[in-house]
Amino acid sequence: MPGYQTRQQQVAIRGADSLLIRSLLDRQQYADPDGRAEAAGFSSATWPLFGMLWPSGLQLAAHMATRPLKAGERILEVGCGLALASLVCHRRGIDVTASDAHPLAPDFLHDNLSLNALAPLVYRRGDWAGQAGVPAAAHPADAAPVQGRFDVIMGSDVLYERDEQGHLARFVERHAEPDAEVLIVDPDRGNRPAFTRRMSGLGFVLHETALRTPEADGLPYRGRLLRYSRTALT
Repeated sequence: MPGYQTRQQQVAIRGADSLLIRSLLDRQQYADPDGRAEAAGFSSATWPLFGMLWPSGLQLAAHMATRPLKAGERILEVGCGLALASLVCHRRGIDVTASDAHPLAPDFLHDNLSLNALAPLVYRRGDWAGQAGVPAAAHPADAAPVQGRFDVIMGSDVLYERDEQGHLARFVERHAEPDAEVLIVDPDRGNRPAFTRRMSGLGFVLHETALRTPEADGLPYRGRLLRYSRTALT
């Protein structure tokens, strides 16, 4: 037994076929016998968050299910958790890399790829806070850090912390192509304006769309799709 309980369920994705997803049973799950998660900065309260299905993740997956395909485009998902959006992109044949800082994220990604009969998907460690003191043993041996640049960087509900040092925006800058698009689904968190100011300083222009699409339970999702775009000067 891994020390935590999970469940499998068919997850409806608006605009695409459903996905069979293995997730944590609930937010009470916790198991860190070798201290890897603690070393990576996850407390017992934040440990299970990667393994839950979140409304914003479903919204991002739905957006990527119908977003027009662009030849040669490379996409990076940050804070992927269960990586619904990455799975949707992968199933469409898009070159996508999933990333997260939680040491169990790649295990769940591997299981969910298998459950849906999908080929392997590239996973990279994506810790935008850049905790220099985190030992390598805190992460799976095969989880190399994010490298290179991408045409699209996407994430869902990643503005949950104040991030006074602007770690996420700097991470985006390190890994975004000069011509790039950043897609963030945000449930109207208060940290959005500060992130937008930092992105503006990096040359990104914001276009936002209110999201009020009903969830599976009939209740509307209240948030917005933040699309930051940047065009290189010629």
